[in-house]
Amino acid sequence: MQLKNKVAVITGGASGLGEATIRHFSSLGVKCAIFDMDDNRGSALAKELGDDVAYFNVDVSNAESVESAVKQVVEKFSAVHVLCNYAGISMPTQTITRDGPGDLDKFTKVINVNLVGTFNVTRVVAYAMSQQETVTDDGCRGVIINTASVAAYEGQIGQAAYTASKAAIVGMTLTIARDLSRNGIRVNSIVPGLIHTPMFDGFPEELYQSLESQVLFPQRLGKPDEIAHLAQYIVENDYTNGECIRMDGAIRMQPR
Repeated sequence: MQLKNKVAVITGGASGLGEATIRHFSSLGVKCAIFDMDDNRGSALAKELGDDVAYFNVDVSNAESVESAVKQVVEKFSAVHVLCNYAGISMPTQTITRDGPGDLDKFTKVINVNLVGTFNVTRVVAYAMSQQETVTDDGCRGVIINTASVAAYEGQIGQAAYTASKAAIVGMTLTIARDLSRNGIRVNSIVPGLIHTPMFDGFPEELYQSLESQVLFPQRLGKPDEIAHLAQYIVENDYTNGECIRMDGAIRMQPR
């Protein structure tokens, strides 16, 4: 599927990996819908990039919020060809503490945003895609890209909820690809390692260097643009389906 003149929905699109993908896709002639809850950043990004980029305040874990936004995207741009699910949160979740069992509300919140939110947007956008005409000789109607993490394979101490949410995304990738194959929709997941998003800007230099040293090669944190280029590859390579692609400099996370 060629990206030019296509329509993409990108969750978490106001910052980090989502913003990098919005900027990259927009430069390739893609009409982009930013799904986020940061009104200031989302609106400013849409204004900066022009009329072919629109911002929507969306709670990915809320069915009505997602359904309303997808409907507006289709009304504005006439279709949805690509979905990139980047929206997610990370919150320490201990199994037990000195005072008792771990905080179930924290665990549930991470699962609701990262896992339920991903499936929620996927199901709504996939249905919209299924109603469209095909756009390739193979009969493709759309491409869905979810975001897991190397934590899905090497979860660290105190990150049970985040690990569980990302492992579930890996686990459902092939299943959803099978579900949607009859509709001409491909489904893949990107599995990032340590990517330099704004979250890392406040880290002490010693900690930042320690994280870099864990990466095999190149020995640095990944760049959001590199994730955006991988998203482009997945969309444009019509034989890539049902895959979870690690992009991590060959890092294998340690327990801490």
